[in-house]
Amino acid sequence: MISRTDIRLALPSKGRLESDSLQFLEACGLKVYKPNPRQYQATIPAIPALTVLFQRAGDIVVGVRQGSLDLGIAGRDSIEEKRGANGDVIMLHDALGFGQCALSLAVPEEWAEVSTLQGLAARAEALGAQGQSLRVATKYPVLTCRFLAAHGIGPATLITAEGTLEVAPAVGYADAISDLVSSGVTLHDNRLRPLADGVILEAQACLIANRRALQARPEVLAVAREMLEFVEAHLRAQSHYLVFANMRGQSPESIARLLFTQTGLGGLQGPTISRVIAREGGEQGWYAVNIVVRQDQVMQAVHELRSIGGSGVVVSPVTYIFEQEPARYRDLLEALRDA
Repeated sequence: MISRTDIRLALPSKGRLESDSLQFLEACGLKVYKPNPRQYQATIPAIPALTVLFQRAGDIVVGVRQGSLDLGIAGRDSIEEKRGANGDVIMLHDALGFGQCALSLAVPEEWAEVSTLQGLAARAEALGAQGQSLRVATKYPVLTCRFLAAHGIGPATLITAEGTLEVAPAVGYADAISDLVSSGVTLHDNRLRPLADGVILEAQACLIANRRALQARPEVLAVAREMLEFVEAHLRAQSHYLVFANMRGQSPESIARLLFTQTGLGGLQGPTISRVIAREGGEQGWYAVNIVVRQDQVMQAVHELRSIGGSGVVVSPVTYIFEQEPARYRDLLEALRDA
């Protein structure tokens, strides 16, 4: 590995994945500082040791694999296509929650008899009997070849292409395509349709690292942990809300017993209950109740608090929920020990 003192994180350099990566990191508290939009280098002030570079998604994976990059954010599709077999690309987080799409096989709409992989296999077999092969245009030859072989579809010839693949069947240089699909509108506009069972890979943005850098350079492992702390705390907080309410009671314990009679008021480890300090001469015996609830249980929690005497209920979004140690960091240490 190249000997360096700085730690390099690569982000996608164009398209929706670039803007989504920047927005995601900012939401995690890791805002990227890039004063000149034409520059391909930036910083993250919250982690001064990091140098941020902007590259194409495929180049990010190759850079991490070869060791010129320590960390990177890229789509699962690019990662699985270009990570290689040497194990140097290690997954730090496989579900950042943006960039969702699917690598899928699609065929011309006029192939009425081909709606599943079984139908595609039959068509490939018929072409083989005529001395031809099924031609599939794709930017993902490794994943596509593996998928076709696993489902016994052949003979098949992969045509590696860049640019717009949807025109390949129309202009005649391919019979079908293997490409990323999100809404499916582009396929429909080009008279193509995905096979019902033709999803090769469900993809979204992931955080990756170079295994050897993590093992040989403690500062890289420390930065990886710090990033995972922010990422996991933010992602967990996205699905939770903080609920406050005031309740009358004899003691925190008596109020807790009331809360535990309800199904949605348990909090993470339990409710936090503290005495409300009233003004002199004010009404005594009030307690403040704080609980963290899942987003889909907010209204249930509000109704349950009211039913047991809660008032002045306030619901607030949560920015971070930090665990004692990120689960994915523990998984990372285990993977490094097993290497």
